[in-house]
Amino acid sequence: MQIIAKCPACRSSWQLENSAADRRIKCRKCGKLFKVPKLEELPKATKMIKQAKGTIYVDETGKTYG
Repeated sequence: MQIIAKCPACRSSWQLENSAADRRIKCRKCGKLFKVPKLEELPKATKMIKQAKGTIYVDETGKTYG
């Protein structure tokens, strides 16, 4: 499973393993640190991951798409 997170500073999107959830990561493009939310904080994302076993999109505000 993968999470796609968007940097709040430069808006670059990054594919991350679900182990990146609830961690601070550094954007590979601009170097800004930002937090990837816990999967438990995103009930819709968790449900979609379980159903699709695929990719989930999470923007900088924590909204999910998929």
